[in-house]
Amino acid sequence: CWKTYLGRSEANEYRCNALGILGMAFNERAADALPVLKAYLALTERYCPNVRGVLTAQGNLATCLGNLGRSDEAVILEREIYDRRGAMQ
Repeated sequence: CWKTYLGRSEANEYRCNALGILGMAFNERAADALPVLKAYLALTERYCPNVRGVLTAQGNLATCLGNLGRSDEAVILEREIYDRRGAMQ
């Protein structure tokens, strides 16, 4: 359960991952998943040294935005992901 990790520090890897899993668990309820995935992305950007982890979090958020019909925002985020992946190669 994600509540197991709630008392840990914000920078704790397990807490961050639990938040991401919680966001993805709202697969059919994108409106509920959106704030969770935004929080997960913010934590990942702040504390994750792995760029791929940040890109994955952005991709999950872009998918959620697309599911909500917010295609313009999703496309902007997907372009950013594409550019950052290209820069990594």
